[in-house]
Amino acid sequence: MTNLLDLGGRVAFVSGASSGLGWHFAKTLAAAGATVVIGARRLDRLGVLAGEIAVAGGRAVPVVLDVCNGESVDAAMTEAVAAVGVPDILVNNSGTATKASAVEMTEEEWDVVLDTNLRGTWLLSRAFARHVIAANRPGTIINIASILGLRVVANCPSYNASKAGIVHLTRSMALELAAHHIRVNGLCPGYIETDLNRDFLRSPAGQQRIASIPQQRIGQMSDLDGPLLLLASPASAFMTGSMITVDGGHTLAGL
Repeated sequence: MTNLLDLGGRVAFVSGASSGLGWHFAKTLAAAGATVVIGARRLDRLGVLAGEIAVAGGRAVPVVLDVCNGESVDAAMTEAVAAVGVPDILVNNSGTATKASAVEMTEEEWDVVLDTNLRGTWLLSRAFARHVIAANRPGTIINIASILGLRVVANCPSYNASKAGIVHLTRSMALELAAHHIRVNGLCPGYIETDLNRDFLRSPAGQQRIASIPQQRIGQMSDLDGPLLLLASPASAFMTGSMITVDGGHTLAGL
């Protein structure tokens, strides 16, 4: 059964790989045998990640990527294809958030979140699909949404909307691309501990948030390894348009 999760001989493209979940996803896919194309704006950080993956026995190819810019997206995918061939797996991980009420948020703040999270996911999926279809081969897209695409919290309207958009974009593209043997699925993580939220989670407000999770703990990045490898591998061959919630039961309670 473990062979179902083996990604040996496959190529994965991970966006937002210079930190956080993207960094972890790249390492997870490389450990499973995939050659990983790592994309982000910070090339210096990508070099560090590529080095760590190489030390562990894997291979990573850094490419400069701005998911908000269509020309950058197309250039990064073309560079990836030239370097390692047409990717088999795409992980749309790039994301950002702004905390402000819908009334107080500026147009610029709104646009940054929607352009990065939703438009960027579409642009990179489009570039990936075009290459896969032209090569007449199967592929799989994994979109990183959030439980806030299923439920909402106050003062995050752009983030809530962008992640809900990713949920429906996943389903829409799954329907369109099935005929081309491209599967499109997604993950809806709950609260996962990262460098960005660690201080908050240790605060009284953060501890209160953790107390509302039925499993009574915050998620670790490693909790996403199994679901990620499931969607990236042949183990999910009959899955498309699915969203996997990984949240310790949080959406069963109040957010």
